[in-house]
Formats: sequence, C-alpha cells, structure tokens
Amino acid sequence: MPKVTEAHKDARREQILAGAQRAFARHGYEGATVARLEEETGLSRGAIFNYYEHKEALFIALVRRSSDRFVEIWLEHGYRALLEAIAHEDPEWLAVQIEAARRVRTDERFREQLARVEEDSLPQRESRLARIAATTRDDVPTEAIAQFLGTLANGVAFARVTDDRLPDLDQLMTLIETGIAPRSS
Repeated sequence: MPKVTEAHKDARREQILAGAQRAFARHGYEGATVARLEEETGLSRGAIFNYYEHKEALFIALVRRSSDRFVEIWLEHGYRALLEAIAHEDPEWLAVQIEAARRVRTDERFREQLARVEEDSLPQRESRLARIAATTRDDVPTEAIAQFLGTLANGVAFARVTDDRLPDLDQLMTLIETGIAPRSS
C-alpha cells in the first residue's frame, strides 16, 4: 500500500471540512446526515471518519476552526476587519455557529467535548489575550475586554443570521475605540 503524504492528508482534511461546512450550513447539525456529508465532501463515510471519529467531532472541528479564523482576523487585521468579516459571512454558516452555542447550553456531552478541545488550546488563548492586552486599556482586565468585544461580535453575527439591520460599523467602531483604547497619560 502506498504511503500517504502529510500534504495529501492535509488536503483530504480540508476537503472534508469544506464539504461538511456546506452540509451543516444547508441542513443544520441534525439534518447533516452521513449521506449528506458524503454528498458534500465527495467522499465515503469511511474516508470521512478515518479523519474524524464521528459527526460530532467533525462539527466541533469546524466550529473551532471558524472561531479561530475570526479571532485571527481580529488580531491580525483589527476589530473592524472582524466585524466586516462577520457582516459578509454566509448567514447559514453563522446560524450553525449559533446552533453550536445552543448545544453547549443544552447538551452536556457536547459541552464536555468542546471543553476538552478548548483546554488543548489554552496556550494559544493566553497568547491571544496578551496580543489584545498590547492594544487596549490597562485599567480593565484583558479577559473582560475580550469578553465585551466577543459579545459585540456575536451580536453582529446574530443580526446577520436573523436578517436584522446591521449596526453602522463606523459608529460602532467609534464607540469601541473610545471605550477600550489605552488611556492617555
């Protein structure tokens, strides 16, 4: 049997994640059956679940990847870029992210699995908080600032999903910048 390269494995994982994201966005978690995952990825269930233990593990991987993507946009390009990305994100995919939040609240097993994944990324979280601290006021804990900004981003995502009018991002950024900017001496 030929040896599969890491590049091939990475490409296959990406193929699975892209197809699974389409399936979850179109059908929600419950509606994204294995047959629909096969259809969207173009792969057999054996190929899919060779990389991911089960559907829930695949879903968690997607939710983490999406969350990480948004945080990196924020840290690399600024909070305004994050809000713009959310405002232009596929609302069906954002709805799946909201569904994940619901499952955290209502499904103990899901919450435990997500907590294990989050625990594994604790060093990355600490690094991200340090990056936020470097650009924000120091009289409020960085964790509180991150939670505040995360809540605002979630609100914009919720507005996008529900077809509510999005806030004027210029006005929102003015409020944010005056609220979290480092205090001048």
